[in-house]
Amino acid sequence: MPARSFAFPLLLVALLAPFSAMFAQKRIKVENLPNFDLHRFHFGFALSYNTSDFQMRMDPNSPFTDSLLVLEHQRQPGFNLGIVASLNMNPFLSLRFVPTLSFQERIMQYQFRKPDGKSVYFQKPVESTYLEFPLLLKYRSARINNFAVYLIGGGKFCIDMASQKDVNNTLDDEVVVKLAKYDYAAEVGGGMDMFLTYFKFGIELKAAFGIPNLLIDDGTRFSTPIESLRSKTWVLSFTFEG
Repeated sequence: MPARSFAFPLLLVALLAPFSAMFAQKRIKVENLPNFDLHRFHFGFALSYNTSDFQMRMDPNSPFTDSLLVLEHQRQPGFNLGIVASLNMNPFLSLRFVPTLSFQERIMQYQFRKPDGKSVYFQKPVESTYLEFPLLLKYRSARINNFAVYLIGGGKFCIDMASQKDVNNTLDDEVVVKLAKYDYAAEVGGGMDMFLTYFKFGIELKAAFGIPNLLIDDGTRFSTPIESLRSKTWVLSFTFEG
């Protein structure tokens, strides 16, 4: 009788032991890269998707105001390739330098009224290949297991390696909208860091707003109606840091 009374509890413990061990493992969180924040410097790379556009202001005194019926600008997709260099000033604040090659495109659409009253349409792609030099401050939250969120902000200097500022515009169909070769912009955004087994993976969304007027007015009916063009870009980045 005593043997039977002990047999059932032992059988119950044997059956429940695997399940209790499984639940115990779920409660224990393994912290990846526990010494990551102790290193002063980190390096990596960034792959990004961008959509670029313009902040445009029209010139109300343009001589083409009467004939210009429509002027629109459309954002287009592009991509970035960057190298990440990060200086950790403390566990929550870091200074980041991310030299980047950025491929961008915008489209300017024009509709003019001809002397006979009919309309003529033009579509002008504005392509740029920027070499960018952003310097950013990153403020990060404390880690929650292997996850953290952050805010980022700063500025960047850009050189357009595909600038067409010296193109000779003669025929309407061949006219290009010329932009200055150099640009600088303010950047602001946020993201999240995930500490994986061998590296830190980040997802970041930021916006860049150009400061100088990029338009080169060469006297054509495509540039004269515009008072200013400033760059505006949204960038979704995936970062990998070791």
